[in-house]
Amino acid sequence: MRPGEKSESITERDVAQALSDGQKADYFRRSYTAVDGLWFMKVGESHGFEEALNLDEQVWMVQPKIQSRMIRSMLQAGEGLEALFRCLAVRLSLEGFEFRAERGEDGIWVEVVRCPWHELMVKAGREALNNQVGERICQAENAVWASEFGPGIRFVREERICDGKARCLLRFSRD
Repeated sequence: MRPGEKSESITERDVAQALSDGQKADYFRRSYTAVDGLWFMKVGESHGFEEALNLDEQVWMVQPKIQSRMIRSMLQAGEGLEALFRCLAVRLSLEGFEFRAERGEDGIWVEVVRCPWHELMVKAGREALNNQVGERICQAENAVWASEFGPGIRFVREERICDGKARCLLRFSRD
């Protein structure tokens, strides 16, 4: 730019005010899911599907620790099923799941009627692989979430969308 030329400037504050909180959240959610899918596909291309799935499972043994601890801190939640109930609902909502969660004496039940990860696999034409991915990754992710809220909390899946069911039915309970 030379002196005297017309110019336009913009700052991070201008950009931040140009987008709604919903648009910002959508941007990060889409980026998050795109990176996960691209990473998996590229590893699969160079090392095969099974190796990509093994590495992805290792990632999803750590990522839920980061997520659950961050949400716990944001909500100032403690340990136990009540804290897990609150934090899990936030996570599912942020990731774009359609769900209903209930907490009772026997633990937490979550009915997922729309899973954004399943929908992404279908959209990418990888529905045939979805069952294998869901079997290992969702199991690992939710088991880690359970363990982060105290010893003796366990996770069991009763039904899975990626297994042809109309819903995922998740249960979190004390041993």
